Amino acid sequence: MFYKKKGFPEVNDVVMCTVKRVLSHSVFVSLEEYDKEGMVHISEVSPGRIRNLRDYVVEGKKIVCKVLRLNQERGQIDLSLRRVNLSQKKKKIDDYKQEMKAEKLLENVGREFKFNLDRMYKEVGDKILEKYGSLTEAFQEVVNDELKLNKLGIKEDVSKRIELVVKEKMKPPIVSVKGILKISTKESNGIEIIKNVLNNLVNKGINVTYLGAPKYRISLEDEDYKKAESKLKDAMDSSLQLAKKLKADAEFDRKNG
Repeated sequence: MFYKKKGFPEVNDVVMCTVKRVLSHSVFVSLEEYDKEGMVHISEVSPGRIRNLRDYVVEGKKIVCKVLRLNQERGQIDLSLRRVNLSQKKKKIDDYKQEMKAEKLLENVGREFKFNLDRMYKEVGDKILEKYGSLTEAFQEVVNDELKLNKLGIKEDVSKRIELVVKEKMKPPIVSVKGILKISTKESNGIEIIKNVLNNLVNKGINVTYLGAPKYRISLEDEDYKKAESKLKDAMDSSLQLAKKLKADAEFDRKNG
């Protein structure tokens, strides 16, 4: 990554790193988003006893770490590899890839104006990062027609070209919200009752997948997470009320979807 953030990360931040040196009891890494180096002690690489660190980390490879301790006066950053869970790792890698893609887009537009990447950051990137903290966040607002780059003080011809390319190259991310619906009834027309409740969800744009009585997976995809959550909630509230009216027992577990 060309751009480097100023200062230090915060304790508990999840950071992208590149392995530089592997010693007998520690790993030294460079922080991709900062002009800094950090250290991972062998005890923070993986749970349990480690015989050979190179079975876990290799020079030149990227790893995702959590910031444990900082000593800014000495420039020391202590990191942990083992305390990053799979969800945090995936999100960080996805965010990093998106930011690299956004930076590449900035570089390609710069070539059209005969600007190198350093010049493009001075002309465009720094102004975006001052307000948004990442190119990706700003570019997503451009895609959603929520941001005009000239409002940030970027030259009109450059801002228009970036906006055009961003809308061509950066599709809005698709988010998925889901959960498990349990529904059953002792009524004689129970099958029809359950069908009515499930059809109510389908008619509201919700995906329903049979998992085996009495469980159904309920899901919805959208480009906007808040809208997806709101739509799912409205559909579930309506369906749970219908189930109650039809004398069916129904409950929705958002956590286990």
